[in-house]
Amino acid sequence: LLKPGDIVALIGDLGAGKTAFTRGIGRGLGINDDITSPTFTIINVYDGSKPLAHMDAYRLKGPEDMINIGFDDFLSGYVVVIEWAERITSLLPEDVLWIEINTIDENTREILLNYESNYYEKIIQELKTN
Repeated sequence: LLKPGDIVALIGDLGAGKTAFTRGIGRGLGINDDITSPTFTIINVYDGSKPLAHMDAYRLKGPEDMINIGFDDFLSGYVVVIEWAERITSLLPEDVLWIEINTIDENTREILLNYESNYYEKIIQELKTN
């Protein structure tokens, strides 16, 4: 249901499952590549029926680091998923789907969705009905 221009901001501790969650998004976008953590590359790009820019802000010193590697270049032509997005909040537009992944135990996660627009509300409602 996501389309280029949509931004998904992931929050969660190390090992919570942010990259695994992104793999699921990638499958939904028709991406067959192995989606890996962009912790060291900062941005991984994948082609599918809808292209994905998978970003990681964990190692950045600040938002300016993300700007310097071309963050803005990905905002319109890709579905953007950002791990550790809380580190670059100042760069994000208002209309973002925030997903917090909390570890309950080794095999259990709590996933909290936060959004402020009707746009993401419609996407979430459609997900619930499917």
